[in-house]
Amino acid sequence: MDDSDEDQRLPHHREPKEYVSLDKLSELGVLSWRLDADNYENDEELKKIREERGYSYMDFCEVCPEKLPNYEEKIKNFFEEHLHTDEEIRYCVAGSGYFDVRDHNDKWIRVWVKKGGMIVLPAGIYHRFTLDTDNYIKAMRLFVGDPIWTPYNRPHDHLPARKEYIENFLQEGGGGQAVDAAA
Repeated sequence: MDDSDEDQRLPHHREPKEYVSLDKLSELGVLSWRLDADNYENDEELKKIREERGYSYMDFCEVCPEKLPNYEEKIKNFFEEHLHTDEEIRYCVAGSGYFDVRDHNDKWIRVWVKKGGMIVLPAGIYHRFTLDTDNYIKAMRLFVGDPIWTPYNRPHDHLPARKEYIENFLQEGGGGQAVDAAA
């Protein structure tokens, strides 16, 4: 994405436009699936993903000015570059938004998550989130065990989750154990 300071909700394409493949995202540990958001309550593929990856916790979060208390403060916090010590799993069941992740060269890649898209950001990856110009997303939040939503704003390179992320995905010859699960 470009380095513009324009409205964070805009696409921010570079000129000329550059697109990143799902394989490239997978190299960074970012996983994605395309699921049936109209049938998430009975979706066998979602059930299988949750069982295989151990996602036992689930809730929903609606992000929009009308539904999220302290909206302005929260959207600002979501857009602050940070990492988590656990995976961040979001399944968009309505609306859309952007997850920005850092590539191997520490440049931003903007991932547009729309209805039916599920994204998994690995523990230790620097990222941020914002809505797009539609100003609405309803996302299923999944977690292994009890949820821990603590963001660690950059820099937090000393955390074990960050060190493991660098070793597995950013260093030459790193394990890169992510598998692209997108359909």
